[in-house]
Amino acid sequence: MNDQPDSYDLIIVGGGMVGASLAIALAGRGLRLALIEAHEPGAETQPSYDDRAIALAYGTRRIFEALDVWPRLQAVSEPIRDIHVSDRGHFGFTRLHAEDEGVPALGYVVTARELGRVLLGRMAEDAALEVFAPARVVRFDDRGDQVAVEVERNGVVESLRCRLLVAADGGNSAIREQLDVPVQRWQYGQSAVVANITPSRPHGNVAYERFTESGPVALLPMTGERCALVWTVRDEDVEQTLALEDAAFLAAFQERFGHRLGRFTRVGRRGAYPLSLLRARESVRGRVAIIGNAAHTLHPIAGQGFNLGIRDVAALAEVVVEAQAGDGDLGSPEALAAYEDWRLAEQRNIALATDGLARLFSNPLGLIRAGRNLGLLAMEFMPMAKRPLARAAMGLFGRQPRLARGVRLG
Repeated sequence: MNDQPDSYDLIIVGGGMVGASLAIALAGRGLRLALIEAHEPGAETQPSYDDRAIALAYGTRRIFEALDVWPRLQAVSEPIRDIHVSDRGHFGFTRLHAEDEGVPALGYVVTARELGRVLLGRMAEDAALEVFAPARVVRFDDRGDQVAVEVERNGVVESLRCRLLVAADGGNSAIREQLDVPVQRWQYGQSAVVANITPSRPHGNVAYERFTESGPVALLPMTGERCALVWTVRDEDVEQTLALEDAAFLAAFQERFGHRLGRFTRVGRRGAYPLSLLRARESVRGRVAIIGNAAHTLHPIAGQGFNLGIRDVAALAEVVVEAQAGDGDLGSPEALAAYEDWRLAEQRNIALATDGLARLFSNPLGLIRAGRNLGLLAMEFMPMAKRPLARAAMGLFGRQPRLARGVRLG
């Protein structure tokens, strides 16, 4: 263990999509930054950068534009110009159109692997950012005026210190657990089966969300006329679904989705992950801020998870830059209270909304089913009722950080 701790302004624990985005947002501002990541950058074992499709809301595009990341992402992403929502086997449906909202797209689809490649490439351009990887936090101690952090790398424990420690280490956050922050947890008894799939008809840049009795099914447009499939199945059916031969898998999914895109002809490698709700009761504790999946892990319905996390990044980066310009104490109680007050309501509201939708559209009771279908139709034929839904889908609801407005930080 080194005798003299290395001193940083800010240490980020977790180099996934959210942690990397925060590092990029704060790069080039005269701050000494460190990022601690358990996996080697770009390694196949990095779970954040796998083949899953990520839906980037239009508001997320604006954040990446302000961070000079979007030009690299645009080349590997596919726009969502329309969203079609329906209830399988019933009359309810509604559609959202980018043209109606005056934007080029409601969102964009990119694989986590491509997003990771772009973010890691952008991070590598910042000489002031030191990356500890593969490495892990052994322990940390909030001493009031700074945080002491012990990091193990290559079998050697190094002592670091910082004014602000940021937990961006995912749903199983070790930092959050060491702080003993209370969380709300819920297991849905469902898993998301994910794959890339090829239909016989062009997708037309339409994203589909269909609600079925076992959970929602989503198809997102991808480059090369492929679609990203997110198929919610009950946990007890996961192994059987993954074990199906390609032809049987395509037939089973076809029965769930229907023939709006013709017949499905090819399917890529499949994976599955369990669905749960997790919401930390606190997103700040002392000189530690908790962001992204470490603060909130959501049901994938409506594709809000990563977009909520990137808005955490935009808000925290703004608070940090303002603190730097003020008294210079990035982790002061005043600065972190401003961040928590800013984010608490949206984190809570999005978690409640996604959980409520997941429960509402899986309820088999006839009266509830009729009510939700009437609600979908009402939105379809009442444009003013549709606008709040579209704004929320684009991540443009509530108080917007400067980055989310496409404005660079001062």
